[in-house]
Amino acid sequence: MIDWITSFFSQYLHLELTAKAIELWLLAAAISVTVFFIAKLVVSVLWRRLDRLAERTSTQIDDAIVCLLKRTKWWALAVVALAAGSQVVELSERARGLVHTTLVVTLLLQLGVWASALLRFTLEHYRQRKIKQDPGSVTALNAIGLLASSMLWMGVLLLALDNLGFNITALIAGLGVGGVAVALAVQNILGDLFASLSILIDKPFVVGDFLIVDNYMGSVEHVGLKTTRVRSLSGEQLVFSNSDLLKSRLQNFGRMYERRVVMQIGVTYDTPREKLKQIPGVLKAAIEAQKHTRFDRSHFAKYGDFSLNFETVYYVLGPDYNLYMDIQQAINLYIHEQFEQAGIEFAYPTQTLILRRGQPVEAGA
Repeated sequence: MIDWITSFFSQYLHLELTAKAIELWLLAAAISVTVFFIAKLVVSVLWRRLDRLAERTSTQIDDAIVCLLKRTKWWALAVVALAAGSQVVELSERARGLVHTTLVVTLLLQLGVWASALLRFTLEHYRQRKIKQDPGSVTALNAIGLLASSMLWMGVLLLALDNLGFNITALIAGLGVGGVAVALAVQNILGDLFASLSILIDKPFVVGDFLIVDNYMGSVEHVGLKTTRVRSLSGEQLVFSNSDLLKSRLQNFGRMYERRVVMQIGVTYDTPREKLKQIPGVLKAAIEAQKHTRFDRSHFAKYGDFSLNFETVYYVLGPDYNLYMDIQQAINLYIHEQFEQAGIEFAYPTQTLILRRGQPVEAGA
């Protein structure tokens, strides 16, 4: 067989190879194939066994190792296997340098894949752990993940280019000049990016907060690098540019600790004075009869066009709108019952027309 291979290279490829050289190349091929399949088998076995072990443990270390094993690329194993096989053959200095450079670049790319996977695993684990305790930290994960991943692959690219013989100093300088031009071209996008970082650092709102922006309102669903998405009460999704959103006047009901309520009630003008004096006490009792409330004041405020107006202020000790409406309903029913028992009438828009008879006109006038 070796004689046949020698004659083939000599006759068709015009290459003169000795029998010893062919034996070394066949040995190198056998070593490469063996190393590749052994490495592939070892990675596969470790992955499956650690995956079963990770399901029975609560630690995250074994989960991280399984994640890294899953991201081990076949082409990286193939390059390592070829480099191992090349050690038994005689190569020129240039070929040996090419094999070494290819191996280093491949390992850098594989390390980049592992580091990127580990970064995503860490951020997702942090998201699941903190989503209920601190929603603001979850809002920042998208920006942090993208920036960290970009910096990671930029470093891998520069190291790979350096090993390929490029002058990365000049490249970095060129990227700096080009970056200025790109920044001028995409300044609106960069404005939204920096607005996203402002939201990340300052945290004027987080995912889950209820916002009112101009005439729009809804709950924050997602804070991205360019836009923020809000789900309105009627069901549709509202998309705001981050820079425009920070320029607007925001009402964040998600940060509300208690709700201040101003209640106006009017009674008719023919209500006796003694009953007018009782009304603030009735309003105070109506509020204090409810849980999760704090009474502030109640006064006979002013004389209206058709009613005597009372103004009452109280606080609902919670931000929930449904809680506020339940309390307001209970207060209204309590007031209605007490006014009915006391014979106090609620005022409604009325007009009184007074007709006066004048002096009779004499016949000769």
